[in-house]
Amino acid sequence: MLVTTKRYADVLVVAAAGRIDYQNADEFKAALMPHLENCGAGRDQVVLDLSQLDYISSAGLRVLMIAAKEVRARQGKLLAVTLQPVVREIFEISRFTLVFDIFDSVQEALAKISPLALAAYESKSP
Repeated sequence: MLVTTKRYADVLVVAAAGRIDYQNADEFKAALMPHLENCGAGRDQVVLDLSQLDYISSAGLRVLMIAAKEVRARQGKLLAVTLQPVVREIFEISRFTLVFDIFDSVQEALAKISPLALAAYESKSP
């Protein structure tokens, strides 16, 4: 499991790659939570790019639930994008589609939450 970040204006895109399961869920939580500290109304918003995530277990879903609650308490936005078919199925079965707004691309999510971030993203795209 690897977590990377990219900033586009007032949105932080956090990408997770590999697998998130009981063996590394705590590591994922430790990598994700600091990025949520500035997430709130009138501050940063966060997009989770899951395009490179191959699998997520219930332990990983628990981390995402905690993250969603943290962000909701601050009146921020935490969106999920580009779910692989297996991860999308897990989200659907566990009803995480009701917890997260899910988009097909980073660009689509940015368009929904921040015109400034969308402009920054499009200026960096080839």
